[in-house]
Amino acid sequence: MLKIGSHVSFSDKGLLTAAQEALSYGSGTFMIYTGAPQNTRRKPVDTLYIEEGKALMEQSDINEIVVHAPYIVNLGSYKDSTYELAVSFLQEEIRRTDYIGVRNIVLHPGAYTDKDAEYGIARIAEGLNEVLAGTKETNVNIALETMAGKGTEIGRSFEEIAAIIDKVQDNHRLTVCMDTCHMHDAGYDLVHDLDGVLEQFDRVVGLDRVAVVHVNDSKNSRGAGKDRHAPVGAGWLGHEAIQRIVHHEGLKGRPFILETPWIGKEDKTERPMYEAEIALLNGNGRSRFGETFFEDVERLHHFFGKQEIDPRVFVLSTWDLLKNDAKAKKADPREPMERLYDLVIAGQPLSSELTEEQINQRITAWFGGKELLAKV
Repeated sequence: MLKIGSHVSFSDKGLLTAAQEALSYGSGTFMIYTGAPQNTRRKPVDTLYIEEGKALMEQSDINEIVVHAPYIVNLGSYKDSTYELAVSFLQEEIRRTDYIGVRNIVLHPGAYTDKDAEYGIARIAEGLNEVLAGTKETNVNIALETMAGKGTEIGRSFEEIAAIIDKVQDNHRLTVCMDTCHMHDAGYDLVHDLDGVLEQFDRVVGLDRVAVVHVNDSKNSRGAGKDRHAPVGAGWLGHEAIQRIVHHEGLKGRPFILETPWIGKEDKTERPMYEAEIALLNGNGRSRFGETFFEDVERLHHFFGKQEIDPRVFVLSTWDLLKNDAKAKKADPREPMERLYDLVIAGQPLSSELTEEQINQRITAWFGGKELLAKV
């Protein structure tokens, strides 16, 4: 079984709430922010049901989870106030991470804004040296995340990640978080040359540095530098490519974390596809959902097949249309999964008693193709 899970909420009863949500999806791991990622407000960590959460994790054989640092941390900033806040706040987040008992905190390296990449790399390394020197009492690594290349962010190439690591004195505490959407959007060909990409990473950085993998499909074509996540199978990577990634020998044993978007016709009905994505990638879909679920997926194959709708062709042509035809996008801005959901509602190949979430879960399985039906 894979060590696979998703980002979950750390609100209400903290770690206990997070573990309960993760288990509802059938997770074997999960990722949390220790507070809101957009600000510095934090509850005292000793009020966040840490022991209760750990007890539930132990009962459920979840032995490794991940913390993500907040987005507001920017070690690449030339502004002293921003940089100093990033250093001090990241140190505090590391101490909170250590208190929870987590080994890796994922960090977006930073952005150089009005300077240049060389400045950004040096500034980030300077910040990491300060952060690590001030948290020597902890047992926490900083996992630098591979980035998509949006704006002036650093970490868009393996070489930039390696350059940061090389400039950090205590770099044995630096690991890496690979993000599949980010790597794809940065130009790495995970679909057709996964082995080559991982071999390149191993040469430049070292696969032994990889501590976490974020598993996300992408709404953009390779090299777009956009960083817009899609549900597994509903983007340019596709279910088959992501299946190969999570089962690749070179990444074996790492926690795989889904950050795929919640979907739904209205805000109040939005739901994640985590449960289906986890089961399908794990290969335990039938034990999780039952035979009726896959009979419905067969019905979808028959229904869409009569209309000559192929999963990959439909997804990619829809994203192409939305990206390249402004007039068509204005007339119909629906993304692939919403269009497919509407076709199912109109054609009624499935029971009318199914909820929106249940229909979308079946569409998620349909993305895997007929080959998937024989594997789960």
